[in-house]
Amino acid sequence: MRWSKYFILTQKEAPKEAETISHKLLIRAGLIDKLSAGVYTYLPLGLRVLKKVENIVREEMDKAGAIELLMPSLQPASLWKETARLEKMGKDMIRFIDRHNREMIFGPTHEEVITDIIRRYIKSWKQLPIILYQIQTKFRDEIRPRFAIIRAREFLMKDAYSFDLDEDGLDKSYNLMKETYKKIFKKCGLKFNIKEAESGVIGGKFSEEFVAEGECSELEVGHIFKLGLEYSKSMKAYFVDKDNQEKPVYMGCYGIGVSRIVAAVIEGNYDENGIVWPLSIAPFLVDIIPTNIGDSNIVNISEKVYNQLKMNNISVIIDDREESAGVKFKDADLCGFPLQIIIGRKVKDNKLEVKKRKTGEIVEIAIDKVLEYLISFIELEMKELN
Repeated sequence: MRWSKYFILTQKEAPKEAETISHKLLIRAGLIDKLSAGVYTYLPLGLRVLKKVENIVREEMDKAGAIELLMPSLQPASLWKETARLEKMGKDMIRFIDRHNREMIFGPTHEEVITDIIRRYIKSWKQLPIILYQIQTKFRDEIRPRFAIIRAREFLMKDAYSFDLDEDGLDKSYNLMKETYKKIFKKCGLKFNIKEAESGVIGGKFSEEFVAEGECSELEVGHIFKLGLEYSKSMKAYFVDKDNQEKPVYMGCYGIGVSRIVAAVIEGNYDENGIVWPLSIAPFLVDIIPTNIGDSNIVNISEKVYNQLKMNNISVIIDDREESAGVKFKDADLCGFPLQIIIGRKVKDNKLEVKKRKTGEIVEIAIDKVLEYLISFIELEMKELN
């Protein structure tokens, strides 16, 4: 990707309403743009990060044996009346009347919808256990949206739901999801704590939340619940067991704030110059910086290295703008690309410089050895995240 042809809108100053470091840097690095209170556009760099987080979540959920589906954002309010949650959610729920005079909601969560699917399609003990999940936009009308995508009105979430024959099965599914969440957050480069939590309007008898470390006390990035029989009984989701007896399914639910992870990672990975992305979710792994685009030798070597990295499937952007080297260095640090390849005065000695964003260390590398060096570095860093 070429910087001059891409859509990167860095800013020197953060908006006045930005309270947290993640909010400030998300705006300054051109990752998001505010449309209205609690509603944001993911600009190209931000979307690349969001998609990488989403892919990590999907990969680990699939490894755990969960099955992906996609449920509608629009839900009939009648389902929520079955569980008596329609009023419990209060004004956080976005509700409206459609043209046929039916009360509808924009889904803040999907326990009722998934339970409705289960009660209509799961009839026998032979079909259980099963874990179903989706990655989907949710809507909650926060009374005071804050901290950009940490407490937004519209956000991306992974919500999963387990269905088991009995309480022992529920415990196994719950523990499986708990371990899966640990793997997801580690891969994303996120430091976190797990603590017992209130179940709130989701309900159930027990829940735990995953709280990311950082300056922002609000992130919570994951929450897992043992729902037990609460939804299956109220919505009559039953199966027939081995003895031909009808029984309610045992249910758990497991949420991850996919978009919140983006902000949470920044809260734990930044310095005075900007974001310091972990390799696993960085928008680009490498930023090639030709220090003087008026020098044909520097430009030619920059292009050669750029094409070499692309051919080897290394995520790379080249800063081909007609800007000073200082501007390019500041933007590279602000956007947090893990590696900067600086191509300048060292080319006369057939060398270039590689700067590691995390440590600030700069090493000189022979031009014909740079690919080998990068591959080795990337493999080592990714191994630590796994």
